Amino acid sequence: MRQPKTAGMPDPRRSVPRTDTVLADPRIVAAGANLSPAVVKATVRVAQARARSGQIAPDAVVGEAVAGLPQAATSLRQVLNATGVVLHTNLGRAPLSASALEAMVTAAAYVDVEFDVETGARARRGRGTLAALRAAVPAAGDVLAVNNGAAALVLATTALAAGREVVVSRGEMVEIGDGFRLPDLIASTGARLREVGTTNRTCLRDYADAIGPDTGCVLKVHPSNFRVEGFTSEVSVAELAGLPGLTGLGVPIVVDIGSGLLAPDPLLPQEPDAATTLADGADLVTCSGDKLLGGPQAGLLLGRAELVERLRRHPLARAVRIDKLTIAALEATLRGPLTPTCVALHVSAASLRARCDHLCAELLSDGVLGPGQAASLAPEVVPSPGAVGGGGAPGLELAGWAVTLPQAFAVALRRHDPCVVCRVERGRTFVDLRCIPESADDAVLEAIRSVALQRDPG
Repeated sequence: MRQPKTAGMPDPRRSVPRTDTVLADPRIVAAGANLSPAVVKATVRVAQARARSGQIAPDAVVGEAVAGLPQAATSLRQVLNATGVVLHTNLGRAPLSASALEAMVTAAAYVDVEFDVETGARARRGRGTLAALRAAVPAAGDVLAVNNGAAALVLATTALAAGREVVVSRGEMVEIGDGFRLPDLIASTGARLREVGTTNRTCLRDYADAIGPDTGCVLKVHPSNFRVEGFTSEVSVAELAGLPGLTGLGVPIVVDIGSGLLAPDPLLPQEPDAATTLADGADLVTCSGDKLLGGPQAGLLLGRAELVERLRRHPLARAVRIDKLTIAALEATLRGPLTPTCVALHVSAASLRARCDHLCAELLSDGVLGPGQAASLAPEVVPSPGAVGGGGAPGLELAGWAVTLPQAFAVALRRHDPCVVCRVERGRTFVDLRCIPESADDAVLEAIRSVALQRDPG
């Protein structure tokens, strides 16, 4: 609403500072240092409009604009993962190692991603990363990396079976998440699915009867996000590799192991790994790089050299190739120290118990959540099994501990800075430190203290 003018009085709107004056204010310059000029100017104009309409005083424009400026150029917010789920899909799955983060910063500038500095000629894209991947899985004749696991599977089936049949067990017709289903994925490549067996039982004869001149490949998909128990049977990769019809027709066996485990891990005995799968006779293995490998989002293809080269030369390969930041982070993940994913998976229950005991003791010593408060507010250390997450090792419980708080703390901690994401069970907030770097324990403690000091933590 326009302000009424008073006779003989100057229009207060004329007191609103000019745009260039506001933009030159040191407070605006400092607050907008990491933002584009367009973003800063738009925020200033919003503040000026509020002053002209009488909602704020003209001398409050600078303060209003500073308060309205985004704190960072990205809307993504870093969180502390206190859920106990290591590969939390909604939180971005695997957190990158310090080495991978440093490599991405390096790659953000001009780098020799496809350039040989010795000869001045064009070079193989991401050659260092591919060499690191070959070294990690010596059983692979060659390797290729694309932008995610689904892309790896699409590229493989497109290059090997477009216009032909992909033979797959009905028990492996999975949905990989967010409504993306294997049948739809394969159909998009121009291949035809040839389902064999039943939902719970598939035998070698089912595959043998289905394989023929029109078979492009046999696909095995690890059901990584669910388990089928009871009256079940499936055909192993080794059994498939011994099937005479496959070798006679030159039909490749493609195995999607899903989680990105490159070598066996005693902690995950039921999780297939690339090295073992290739040794068992798979011609091509596909998997993700941002799950158990602990790297950036990527799809990995490992297998017979001639098949990998066939995929690399396919036109679709360029459409799904990885960018230079991912190339850098993937190599650093393969060559660098233990990833945060590996550390979180293998942390001992005793270590988690000690950290939780310390956190609980500190909270009790404050008096904010200690004696004199309602019993429901009192923190408590309880057993808290963690999970692999990200579709890996379904049903596997990772022994651990957590500190429980009132349920209302879960919302308040999410809104806190830093944001702490917990899980809620049985009417309580569980603060699980498994995925929290030990160096961040104090940040979690201070966040809980801050929430506890509020009258209404919900």
